[in-house]
Amino acid sequence: MDVAAIEALLADQFPQAVASGAVIEAAGGGRARVRQPVGDAHLRPGGTVSGPTLMALADLATYVAILAVVGPVALAVTTSLHIDFLRRPEPRDVVADCELLKVGRRLAVGRVVLASDGRAEPIAHASVTYSLPPRA
Repeated sequence: MDVAAIEALLADQFPQAVASGAVIEAAGGGRARVRQPVGDAHLRPGGTVSGPTLMALADLATYVAILAVVGPVALAVTTSLHIDFLRRPEPRDVVADCELLKVGRRLAVGRVVLASDGRAEPIAHASVTYSLPPRA
């Protein structure tokens, strides 16, 4: 699936996934890049991007990468998400880069690096596993 097809699937089957305003910048070849524009709703006290915002973005980036590889599998579900918060995120857009490490018949595993827009150093690193429904 290309970006336009993934966006259409999300809008139809999973609109809450993009309700935050996340933007798919790229998808294909076992990779995806998703940007989360950051507003007040994404900040926690102290003016830093909240952990739930970062976790949701890592999860979405992995889902997008999987859809780009396996096609329109709306019922793929997260089975594990482990995140390490590495440094305090600035109150600016966050970019998630996902690389799929394995796509099998039943499981897909991705590694996601999250960074504040315009910064090279990561703010978080996540490992995400999805369960894939049986394919016909």
